[in-house]
Amino acid sequence: MSKGWTIVIWIGGLALLAATLVDTVAVIGRNVGLPFTGSIEVMQALIVLASGLGIVIATLERSHARVRLVVDRLAPRARDVADRMSNFLTMTFLLALLVGSGWLAIDLWHGHEQSEWLGIPWAAMRMVANGCLLASAAILAWRVVKGDRP
Repeated sequence: MSKGWTIVIWIGGLALLAATLVDTVAVIGRNVGLPFTGSIEVMQALIVLASGLGIVIATLERSHARVRLVVDRLAPRARDVADRMSNFLTMTFLLALLVGSGWLAIDLWHGHEQSEWLGIPWAAMRMVANGCLLASAAILAWRVVKGDRP
């Protein structure tokens, strides 16, 4: 794995750790009478970042869940076709999610949506999510064309 992807892994991991810290502080604050106003909004933003990057990294590393019971018993050429078909179907699913999410983003772009307490812009989170979907779909498109085996 290249150094650039290592940085992406660290960003996603730190976002997940930060989300855990925010939630821990919020729970403790509620129990001692000092609520952390806006903790849910911060959690949402951090989880969008962590999960989006997680999808990209899982796609890059070929570590999405796959049932290989039948595919591993196929001849090498048939296995390649099955892997390409799997990548194509996953890419199609991600592109369908991207189209729906992009449609929402375009439709609500001029609404200047933001979170209630902290004013976190939802458009920025949608761009992160859509960018991660696009990156994963592009990786899969490359594998459909060039083949799946590393």
